[in-house]
Amino acid sequence: MNETSKSEQRIAADTLHAYVRAIWESAGSAPREAELVADHLVMSNLSGHDSHGVGMIPRYVSSLGDGELQLNTHAEIVRDAGAVLTVDGRKGFGQVVAYEAMEHGIERAKKFGVCAVGLRNAHHIGRIGHWAEQCAKAGLVSFHFVNVAGDPLVAPFGGIDRRFGTNPFCAAYPREGKNPLVLDFATAGIAYGKTRVAYNKGVTVAPGMLLDHEGRPTVEPKVMHEEPFGTLTAFGLHKGSGLAALCEIFGGALSGGYTTHEDTLQKTSAIMNCMTSVILDPNAFDAPAAQAEAEAFLEWMKASPRGEGVDAIYAPGEPEDARRAERGANGVPIDPTTWKQIRESAQKSGMAEAEIEKFASALS
Repeated sequence: MNETSKSEQRIAADTLHAYVRAIWESAGSAPREAELVADHLVMSNLSGHDSHGVGMIPRYVSSLGDGELQLNTHAEIVRDAGAVLTVDGRKGFGQVVAYEAMEHGIERAKKFGVCAVGLRNAHHIGRIGHWAEQCAKAGLVSFHFVNVAGDPLVAPFGGIDRRFGTNPFCAAYPREGKNPLVLDFATAGIAYGKTRVAYNKGVTVAPGMLLDHEGRPTVEPKVMHEEPFGTLTAFGLHKGSGLAALCEIFGGALSGGYTTHEDTLQKTSAIMNCMTSVILDPNAFDAPAAQAEAEAFLEWMKASPRGEGVDAIYAPGEPEDARRAERGANGVPIDPTTWKQIRESAQKSGMAEAEIEKFASALS
């Protein structure tokens, strides 16, 4: 499938990765920090989640200019209770501090069989599936509750204005010799970043995802990016709204961070996340047939007769696997507006114009 529209161009993933690294090194990041940020953003694009990919760079550069994003800052364990860790991100790059928090959690889960990690005050931690995949790569099960602290974008079920963030939930299960099962979704009908992608492309979104400033349904993404602002809606009516509320409390309050209310509203370009993660070693359970049972269920599920027009029944994570294969082979699609915004961010970072031109020439 060729998913690139006429106005989009492709760039090889390794070239895009080098561009992102160069932008952040120019801005002052240490090489390892720039590498972790590039790893995360480009993998988000490869996975088909452009909402959390390189299109986030302009927002991060603005946050750096606001004095919010703190470069070369690392996660700090502020309370160690053995199998429960409280970690402060200190407004460091989420792609760094979340990675470090998960590394701490993985080490403790292997030691104790389980570890709960409360991460607070992290600058945008991006695609939550990335952290679940980090745990799964270590052979561990995990689930994650996240809030977008002080940045309301979503109306509660029955409401018409912004009261909480897109508040993701994620869970992952490792599989022997196969890619893990990864369920990762915003509790909004669509992620805010997907409205940015649609807005930049000049296309509409699916019905039922947005309300305008008067609470009327709309498919125009501009209501999230032009005043007067509208709001996202929660997925699944009252169920999504309820899960979003628990993500807010589990992620923001339980971690020792903060939740969204009148006193915590963000007034800068920063995106602050808090996350409570539970990481489990499946070998700690008395379940020797767990892998076989999981595979038997997946085979049973996928054998269902398919509805009209349905090509396949996917297990959690399989659509991302397919997109990674396609984009890995053909390059990452970038629309002109997003590419222009990234170029402007590169200039703001202090990158030499000749180096920017070098990456611009890599578009195909």
